[in-house]
Amino acid sequence: MKHITCLLLCAVLFLFTGCSSDDKKPKVSNEKPLRIGFMICDSYELSKARFGPFAAYIGEKTGRKIEMILANTFEFEDLIKEDKIDFFHVNSIVAIILKERFNAELLGVDIRGRNGYKATGTIIARKDSGIETIEDMRGKSMLFGPAMAPFGYMSQFSLLLENGFDPDVDFSTYAIPAGSAKHDKVLYGVFYGKYDVGAAPRIDLDRMIDENIFKKDDFNIIVESKPMPYCTIGARDSVPQALRDEVRELSLNLKKDESVLVDGEVLKVLDRMLLDGFAPVVDSEYDIIRENLKRANMAPYRKF
Repeated sequence: MKHITCLLLCAVLFLFTGCSSDDKKPKVSNEKPLRIGFMICDSYELSKARFGPFAAYIGEKTGRKIEMILANTFEFEDLIKEDKIDFFHVNSIVAIILKERFNAELLGVDIRGRNGYKATGTIIARKDSGIETIEDMRGKSMLFGPAMAPFGYMSQFSLLLENGFDPDVDFSTYAIPAGSAKHDKVLYGVFYGKYDVGAAPRIDLDRMIDENIFKKDDFNIIVESKPMPYCTIGARDSVPQALRDEVRELSLNLKKDESVLVDGEVLKVLDRMLLDGFAPVVDSEYDIIRENLKRANMAPYRKF
């Protein structure tokens, strides 16, 4: 009898405690959203459409709410300082800055284009310009891409210095285009003759040729940089290591057919990101970028 009474009491306790509404909620329901900062590429709206599915995918797989933050290259240091982001997707210059100055961990590298998870910068001129070598560029005008672009500014500036060409002295003038789609504007600026030569990422040159905007023989490629790691995913050092590892594994194992629901529409994550996948980070492979940044006297190694 005592045994039966004990069982009944246990059953009653289970009904009142085991089936409470709190137990039905996901364990992570009260955790703060994961804040992912994405570098704006071309424009705010295009970047939101491009990276939104990846943010939703990370949220779905981790069971966490996601706060998506779109920012310009120069804003990411303040986002880290002010504790406004947990993870980030940025170009490789910004990735190195965040690693060097804030001990951020780099988790994965974008795979895209002819060089896989690496990319190159080119210096181009019109085919009919007669400009075929760096020496031919003396006294000419040049259009660079954004000042913090690895393959639209840094690699080209560094290449010129490495070859004894001082952009501040040896060009008649050089400039950076204003507004969005700066890499495209470089190509247009050279093609329509406003500038003699331009600094163009090979990825963007290939893309605009593939889209039949330009022809392959419209330009001379005067010089091309060595391949260097492309855009990079990372995490600030205050993010728990287990969570960093989870996001790393989710990124590295992301398949081409993986899709996610965004605003009622099923979207393929990698297709929207214009990527083929993610590669593991090998820190030593970023040394070539560090060397270029030092030669060009750029952050985080700027001396004056």
